[in-house]
Amino acid sequence: MSSMLLQLAVLGVALAAAALILISFVAFITATKMPHIHQHEEEKFFLNARGQKETLPSIWDSPTKRLSVVVPSYNEEKRLPVMMDEALDYLEERQKQDPTFTYEVIVVDDGSKDQTSKVAFKYCQKYGSDKVRVITLVKNRGKGGAIRMGIFSSRGEKILMADADGATKFPDVEKLEKGLNDLQPWPEQMAIACGSRAHLEKESIAQRSYFRTLLMYGFHFLVWFLCVKGVRDTQCGFKLFTREAASRTFSSLHIERWAFDVELLYIAQFFKIPIAEIAVNWTEIEGSKLIPFWSWLQMGKDLLFIRLRYLTGAWRLDQTKKMN
Repeated sequence: MSSMLLQLAVLGVALAAAALILISFVAFITATKMPHIHQHEEEKFFLNARGQKETLPSIWDSPTKRLSVVVPSYNEEKRLPVMMDEALDYLEERQKQDPTFTYEVIVVDDGSKDQTSKVAFKYCQKYGSDKVRVITLVKNRGKGGAIRMGIFSSRGEKILMADADGATKFPDVEKLEKGLNDLQPWPEQMAIACGSRAHLEKESIAQRSYFRTLLMYGFHFLVWFLCVKGVRDTQCGFKLFTREAASRTFSSLHIERWAFDVELLYIAQFFKIPIAEIAVNWTEIEGSKLIPFWSWLQMGKDLLFIRLRYLTGAWRLDQTKKMN
């Protein structure tokens, strides 16, 4: 009996090892060596307030604004106005209080099928295209891809990514700015401040089903085990970057959909970019694009593939850029 159990155990280990080798092989052969950063011709321009085409700037240019706000938007014609009103009211008031404060808001329409671009363009007409710009992507890239396109066309010394649903109170950007400043001195001028909902975890568990709570804990464990340690909430869509940190991390990013935040922070930790996690005010807004089970399953697969692709060398980060 014990001999049979031993044989079954050995068989189980062998099957698990074979499965891991097979998954690693699939992850390796399906990986693209370099991040795909193709830009369609139409995506190189934006419309100014008069409806005329102008060439977008580049992240590699010198900054001309204190703050850039990048808002990825996919079918957000209903939720976007609330967020934009709050953000622009705050930014305009801050500029009145401090005339040296300059900003821009970049709405990236990620191939929406509704009127997202038209809704966003009304703000460009109201505030001017120096303050509000709309980039309309030819096809849907995913949230990470949309944010990257916005960041690569930004002019700010600091760059904030903020969700179109307005779930995070926009004035909390000051908390992120303080968190960023507290990390100084910044190595190579690079630092990241992540908004966090970890302090709201107990409350959210009370409102979720056992199944969704189990999925949440499973995802957090996989993030910690496979990719990122020391950041409790990797998925909050409210993150502030120095310009140098944004260009370094997003130019190395492969994942463009839901798990992009995890790879982004994995890259940041590889380059030893300091990261602050800052508690922010957050409210769940109806209309989430996440489908609980399938989205978590996709993200779980992405996490495993992120780890395996870097581990097998299918994806590589430039060692010459890594800080000592």
